[in-house]
Amino acid sequence: MTDATDGPEDSTDLAATAKAVIAAALPHVAFDGWSDKTLAYAVEDAGVDPGVSRLAFPRGGVDLALAYHHDRDAALAARLAEANLLDLRFRDRVALAIVTRLELVADEREAVRRGVAFFALPVHAADGAHAIWHTADTIWSALGDTSRDFNWYTKRTTLSAVYSSALLYWLGDTTPDFQATRDFVQRRIDNVMRFEEVKARVARNPIAAAMMKGPQRLLDHVKAPGDTPPPDLPGSWRRKT
Repeated sequence: MTDATDGPEDSTDLAATAKAVIAAALPHVAFDGWSDKTLAYAVEDAGVDPGVSRLAFPRGGVDLALAYHHDRDAALAARLAEANLLDLRFRDRVALAIVTRLELVADEREAVRRGVAFFALPVHAADGAHAIWHTADTIWSALGDTSRDFNWYTKRTTLSAVYSSALLYWLGDTTPDFQATRDFVQRRIDNVMRFEEVKARVARNPIAAAMMKGPQRLLDHVKAPGDTPPPDLPGSWRRKT
């Protein structure tokens, strides 16, 4: 039975608490990482109800790190919604989205660096993969992707790899305005586009197309029930029922 007091107000309070704690946590992350200790400091500094903060971050530091990542993804979606992308080639839209995501955390590089190290730990690797997948899905959704077959997964998997490599490159980039990272992103996307062009040429070849018809038919059936991909299960091919 649901508590009668549960409702939109509670969700709003929880979201507001999360935002306040995330902002208060950033100065501590450089010293204590995305840890329970950082969370405790942030809750105290933000002056929020500890009980509400436990609802917002039930697993402690790991949920704090994920909340920070998702909050910046939400900011990316809002920024892309306001951008004029129609005059850009599609590859340039993707590049712009990746660079914009990095720009949003340009003043928080140490927090991002600590997050990369945190999610590299085996115990947090699945959560790290989820975070990167979430960013890739945010970008594709903002760019209007409507695929609901195997392409839904391949697009996000490919973009996750591109974004991950760009993120690591950016962490060590000292060039003005991160120009080296911008060039790196363009090169990676160009590589992907060349691969897609090869696939398209194969598809136009009658012999190659015939050879791929069987495997492609199988891949197209690897999708979530109801033709709706699971948004919260990175790397998962099927939602369990």
